[in-house]
Amino acid sequence: MKPTDDLHLDVWRHRLSGVAEEMGETLRRTGFSPNIKERLDYSCAVFDPEGEMVAQAAHIPAHLGAMPASVQTVLPLFDDWRDGDLVMVNDPFKGGNHLPDITMVSPVCTGPADRPDFFVASRAHHADVGGMSPGSMPLSTEIHQEGIIIPPVRLYRQGHLNRDLQDVVLRNVRTPEERRGDINAQVAAHRVGTRRLVALCGRHSLEEVRRSAGLLMDRSETAVRAAIRSWPNGRWTFEDVLEWNGTDNERGETDLIKLKVALEVRDDNLHLDFSGTAPTFAGSLNAVIAITMSASYYAVLCLLEEGVAVNSGCFRPFRFTAPPGTVVNALSPSAVAGGNVETSQRIVDLVLGAFAQAMPDRLPAASQGTMNNLTVGGLLADGTPWSYYETMAGGMGGGPDRPGLDAVHVHMTNTRNTPVEAIELTWPVQVETCALRRGSGGAGRFAGGQGIVRAYRLLRECTATMLSERRARPPWALGGGQPGATGRNELQRADGQTVRLPGKFSVRCRPGDVLRIATPGGGGWGTPQKPEKLGF
Repeated sequence: MKPTDDLHLDVWRHRLSGVAEEMGETLRRTGFSPNIKERLDYSCAVFDPEGEMVAQAAHIPAHLGAMPASVQTVLPLFDDWRDGDLVMVNDPFKGGNHLPDITMVSPVCTGPADRPDFFVASRAHHADVGGMSPGSMPLSTEIHQEGIIIPPVRLYRQGHLNRDLQDVVLRNVRTPEERRGDINAQVAAHRVGTRRLVALCGRHSLEEVRRSAGLLMDRSETAVRAAIRSWPNGRWTFEDVLEWNGTDNERGETDLIKLKVALEVRDDNLHLDFSGTAPTFAGSLNAVIAITMSASYYAVLCLLEEGVAVNSGCFRPFRFTAPPGTVVNALSPSAVAGGNVETSQRIVDLVLGAFAQAMPDRLPAASQGTMNNLTVGGLLADGTPWSYYETMAGGMGGGPDRPGLDAVHVHMTNTRNTPVEAIELTWPVQVETCALRRGSGGAGRFAGGQGIVRAYRLLRECTATMLSERRARPPWALGGGQPGATGRNELQRADGQTVRLPGKFSVRCRPGDVLRIATPGGGGWGTPQKPEKLGF
């Protein structure tokens, strides 16, 4: 069998992605928080010495598409990598996404020369990293309000823990023991990934592993370029909006923030130009460029046939124009907590909306377009801080040949929901409702999927913060379908008073208050049918 045979490369694809998958399973099994153990809010990947991603696990798109840019930012900052080193970072402007996502990078040295032959990386969302509200997803106006900022620093040097650094990090978060457990889980994942790569090179030689990794990236590039060549040449533009009604708008009105993309297909190359997008603003929906690239990669890869290995080779046909200082290329000290979760979703809608003009019979309508980020936290009876983070499912957009799925995490999240039993066992929260939101999917020949309704009874005084989208502008339809229903947030006070809440809020809650979230449905595709009656 020749090294270039597809069968040979498929074997190597699974060998290398298996390393990342086993890292992820280690992270899950050793993780401390429900956000890691239950929601699986983490990602793992393998990189070559130049920071090119050679393999990934099937984890979080928002993490993985941004990882190559993150690793390539971190690697040049250290010219003396040694076996046993481990660098951590969460600074969005120096290799991170947003502050709750702590990224770790460590070298893999397979021989006596003690120089990196590979790197392994992980990124995990930590349920609290400090900042102005529990859960570290606040209605912030600058990044310093969002939590502790960790530049690229060595947590381990040649296998020895930097305890002073660990102490500084843990002192700046609300739940230090939970953070310690999740950080140690990432470290354990790296050790497993390192052992597996060393064993793989010992069995097959470093040269064969490196050659196979390079051929896999070349094959993925070839597959993506072939797909692009099959699409019509041309240039298409699309616009959408983000909704902001944060701390600077006391009237509670919704400010719409314009996002724009011009998609150009030329032979086997793709250019995405975000000129015309709104400048950064005093709110947390700004996204760093790595997130914009990640969401764009994801949207395009959704159009490929199944079976293409996702690695850095897939990204070579892309070119980006994203003016610095805009919502899609934020500069420090912009607030970015919501850019990673909400703006990434809208960038997917932008890119798919542009493609829908070029290939209207292949693209689905918009999905819910939000992660519905809810963070709740306070103090337990003994004074111990607690913090809960959740993203919520909604409706998937209907497509040209099938209806949208109900109650799913769409596009850039790919996490699970936290089981009700885990919520009630871990935090002073009682889940009173978890149900489909009937009638929320847009009508059409193929209807959009239904959102969900979740109601939380809060058993202790706490602060609840929400970053959600599609509360003012609904998910759009295609082909004559109807848009999905907008989401809805409300708080029912213990005294019976009900307060309608905006898409972004931070509210002090009392024992017995019920927070109710209704997530958006997906847009419909094609001539609409008679719609269902909309529930809450």
